[in-house]
Amino acid sequence: MDIQPILLQTHGDSRGMLVALEQERNVPFPIRRVYYLFATSTEVHRGMHAHRHLNQLAVAVRGSVTILLDDGTGPAQVTLDDPARGLLLGSMVWRDLYDFSDDCVLMVLADQFYDPADYITDYDEFLSEVRGDTRRGGTAW
Repeated sequence: MDIQPILLQTHGDSRGMLVALEQERNVPFPIRRVYYLFATSTEVHRGMHAHRHLNQLAVAVRGSVTILLDDGTGPAQVTLDDPARGLLLGSMVWRDLYDFSDDCVLMVLADQFYDPADYITDYDEFLSEVRGDTRRGGTAW
């Protein structure tokens, strides 16, 4: 599965801590977009999609979130709960985010601008694409 935990270097002292994110250094791609999720209820599911081309780095800068990931070969579950650890998510990985703590702030860095055509929001369509099923919809790729 195209996911990788990333340990982020922390700098600090008694005054507090700092993590710097730099493109093509500790973020292994050019940063084209940054967004964050917050005020998400515990029972809510977010994500529930895959990206055809987009790569992302997700960091729970506060609180925690659980992410169910699937590349078509089966699911894996990851909990993000440390602002000094990120999760690199490659393309064609289904993600379902849930179990947000009340104080969760999840920041995501992306290597592409927002493009609705890059999203796969139907799980069966995702499985068909990731497995290379050319019969779906009668379209040959």
